Amino acid sequence: MKPQLFALLTAVAWGVGGYFEKRGMHLGHLTPQVGITIRTAVALVILGVVSWPQWRMVQDAGPRSLIYMVVGGGIVAGAAGMLCFYVAIKGAPLSRVMPIAFTAPLFGALMGLTLGGEPATVKTVLGILLTVGGIILLTIG
Repeated sequence: MKPQLFALLTAVAWGVGGYFEKRGMHLGHLTPQVGITIRTAVALVILGVVSWPQWRMVQDAGPRSLIYMVVGGGIVAGAAGMLCFYVAIKGAPLSRVMPIAFTAPLFGALMGLTLGGEPATVKTVLGILLTVGGIILLTIG
């Protein structure tokens, strides 16, 4: 299957799963922080089991690769990102926080353009502008 189909299935899974997650939090009188923590814990266990055969690759990755992964992925994206998200959903409804929080690809594209040597094409710039425009439309009012 094409990667784009998996990306679409990701969006469907996150949307459908998020709906049921929100219903479960409402029924159990749980905070969004508890719901997201449960989602993350379950996902980590499942991803750990599924990727177990590939963990041998970590031994060959080298320390520089692991430092980038631990600091960038684990500390910055994982811990700091989730802690900021927790604070955001305490102060505003999810319908306002989610569009802003899911601007991650926008920042990834900007990092690629400025630090990663990605070419600034019309398609990329237009995509960035449409993303920002859509976020503004979803969050104003």
